Amino acid sequence: MQEHILQIVYLIASITFIVGLKFLGNPATARRGNLIAAFGMGMAIFGTIFLFTTKEGNHLGNLGFIFVALIIGTIIGWMVAKKVKMTAMPEMVSLFNGMGGACAMLISVIEFQHLAHMGNSSLAPENITGHMLAIMLGLIIGSVSFAGSMVAWGKLSGNVKDKSFGKQQFINIGLLLVILVLGYMVVFGGSANAVTLFYFVLALSLLYGVLFVLPIGGADMPVVISLLNSFTGVAAACGGFLYDNKVMMVGGILVGSAGTLLTIVMCKAMNRSLINVLIGNFGGGSTNAAATSENFAGSVKEINASDAAILMRYAKKVIIVPGYGLAVAQAQHVVHDLELLLEAEGVEVKYAIHPVAGRMPGHMNVLLAESNVSYDKLVEMDEINPEFKSTDVVLVVGANDVVNPAAKSDPNSPIFGMPILEVEEATNVIVNKRSMKAGYAGIENELFYKPKTSMLFGDAKKALTQLVAEIKALG
Repeated sequence: MQEHILQIVYLIASITFIVGLKFLGNPATARRGNLIAAFGMGMAIFGTIFLFTTKEGNHLGNLGFIFVALIIGTIIGWMVAKKVKMTAMPEMVSLFNGMGGACAMLISVIEFQHLAHMGNSSLAPENITGHMLAIMLGLIIGSVSFAGSMVAWGKLSGNVKDKSFGKQQFINIGLLLVILVLGYMVVFGGSANAVTLFYFVLALSLLYGVLFVLPIGGADMPVVISLLNSFTGVAAACGGFLYDNKVMMVGGILVGSAGTLLTIVMCKAMNRSLINVLIGNFGGGSTNAAATSENFAGSVKEINASDAAILMRYAKKVIIVPGYGLAVAQAQHVVHDLELLLEAEGVEVKYAIHPVAGRMPGHMNVLLAESNVSYDKLVEMDEINPEFKSTDVVLVVGANDVVNPAAKSDPNSPIFGMPILEVEEATNVIVNKRSMKAGYAGIENELFYKPKTSMLFGDAKKALTQLVAEIKALG
């Protein structure tokens, strides 16, 4: 009876995951979707604790340890999520994703130890191979996801730099082949050294996860985060297969498929194949000789807040391009105030959103939704690009690489071919930056030297606050 109730609980939880994922597609409903999915996860956890029974009729043991772990994990997760700044959100996503990979890895280790201790007697002979295959896949994918996510977390937080060495791509490919061969031997070889080989595969998979992410450049990090997220989902689905746990399989498949689709979207937005992302070392921080300020015609023209306010106050149409600098300054609320003020004066205001702006997919959407910017004002790149020609003023706040014309004009640039926001087509471009420092891809931006462009230097929050005050003073 309890088993039937548990399956119903799992079914309801699976439905909440699907509904929650659907709601996450819109910032207006994302919070509700997150709560619905979290409620379903809670149902699945407590349903398993209180309703699960083995074939022999035994219930879960060690409930004290389970609840202590739940309480500790809940407190840590709540405190971290509550205190995290929007600028650190990508690091937190990488960290939490890595924890998911670590869980899948540990499940595989525990299940392998169980089989080795039981001498495979706990499974029918025809099921042992399938069980071992799921264990090995969960081990490899979970280990790569864990180690890779930790490196990504370090790179996003600025503690780990892009590092590569000669022939690293070939070394990575060779290492992956060794892992797959050894994994095959453990699953199908019937080797007497299966235990030794298993832990050797574990060590090599962790090493591969580090080497896999270490050389990938900063501009590609949104793609890598999506890919690692899909890895964790697949690894979790393998754990669901091991335990014949339907809700675990559904959750893992949803995460894996969503992460894969998002990775494809990110690659398309950058006009790059996934293979190029993984082996191309795009945006690794080296400044291209053909993309330095000495090669640009024109000079940098600075503008003050008063002149910028006049341009925007008497414009008919203004487009705001948010970037990572907006998140660093926590200026999303001020930019929303600027939007409302301009609209009150009869100015049409929109936001141009590049798919890889920020440090993770959807970073700018989440940032602006936090300040209650209407979702219909957030316009994606393909839709907004034709509008720049009819725009009086474009205000670029903290964005750099996603508005760099070198992506269209300089074949030697590491970002060449990446679709960008074509802000240079507007009548006037105002760029707010702290300094002339290169962007995350490590290259100079020709846009800053264009005749239409004016630089408004300073912290985004202070500069926008002053801009709002100047517009109000105009009456």
